[in-house]
Order: sequence, then structure tokens, then C-alpha cells
Amino acid sequence: MTDPREVVEQQLAAYNSHDIDAFVATYAEDVLVRRRDGSRLQGRHALRDSYAPQFAEGRCRAEILGRLSEGDWVVDHELAHGLADDPIPVLVTYRVRGGLIDRVDFLS
Repeated sequence: MTDPREVVEQQLAAYNSHDIDAFVATYAEDVLVRRRDGSRLQGRHALRDSYAPQFAEGRCRAEILGRLSEGDWVVDHELAHGLADDPIPVLVTYRVRGGLIDRVDFLS
């Protein structure tokens, strides 16, 4: 079984290198992403469609300020760069099952 922290670290590395294929590969086919604005993404295809434009522009990067984990869950305190004029602090929870991220909640 893959350590949830390792899976989340793999997706972070793919995110920061703007590798959409490697990024999406860390997620389950039916992943559910709950965004800060209350909207949701369901499934790998929606995830790819949502992230592909910002990856193509090479403008996104996340800096980890802290990380906690317990069982299937990993909680990152991140500083998101390139999404607005100033970095955005955010808490993100990731649930990893079967070696893939199947749920993400942006908490702030």
C-alpha cells in the first residue's frame, strides 16, 4: 500500500512542474474536489479540464507551510502562488485510498 503522504507529495511535484498527466494520474477516476467557492469537480476528466489552462500558462505553484496526516488523510497548509496577484494561504485535505487521491477539500 502506498503511503498517503507520498501520493500527495507526488501530486504536489506534478502540480509545481505543470505536468498535467502526472498530476491527474495521482487521482482516482471518480475523484471529488470541493473548491473554496463551494463548487465541485467530479472525476479525472473534470480535474484535467479545470487545471490544464493554468498548467499551460505555467503560472501555478504551491508552497507547503505545514503537513499533517492521519490514516487515509493528509492536510496541507499551502501558500498558492500564481492564482492571484498575491499568494493565497489555503488549507487542503486529501483522502488517499488504494494509492490514489479520491477526495480533496479546500477549506479556506
